[in-house]
Amino acid sequence: MRIVFCGVGAIGSTAAMLCRNLDATLVFVDFDRVESKNLLSQAYVKPSVGKNKAEALKLQLHNLHGVKAEAFGVRLTRDNVEALCKGADLLVDAFDNQDSRQLLSDHARKAGTPLVHGAVSADGTFGLVRWDERFVPDAEDTQGQATCEGGEHLPFLGLLAATLARAVQDFRKHGVKRDAFVHPTAVTPVSA
Repeated sequence: MRIVFCGVGAIGSTAAMLCRNLDATLVFVDFDRVESKNLLSQAYVKPSVGKNKAEALKLQLHNLHGVKAEAFGVRLTRDNVEALCKGADLLVDAFDNQDSRQLLSDHARKAGTPLVHGAVSADGTFGLVRWDERFVPDAEDTQGQATCEGGEHLPFLGLLAATLARAVQDFRKHGVKRDAFVHPTAVTPVSA
């Protein structure tokens, strides 16, 4: 199985780390670079600062866990979405903006590729793990709004990323698609 993680910031990097034991090829797509502030809420180590996030995560998985992965340090666009997602058995959306989520969703629907979304509210009060058939990307309050900076919501982001990783695992092992509403005090499975 080929699992393509699109966006490996706070939610995506942590979920990917938690998927490291799956019998699957993990692929990371992210154009951004690791900044010092990212170390407070994302699954990167200090030597990763300045490196592309997709490449840094690939390197960490290899060095820390012996996992071989693939990385594409580019922005997902209409011109490259088909090539980057080619051969994917599962797409994982951990983007932090409506445009990228919509682009990935449009591609997944056209290609018939399963897609699961992991999203957190801007204020960190709730999160969603939802399969594409039941997901509608909403706009950020302000364009480019940071939703996972500063480490303030780190335990909650970990809970959300773990829930996303479990959804990936359940799909990989059993073909099951479960949605979840994630609140800082509970994870509630949602019936399809």
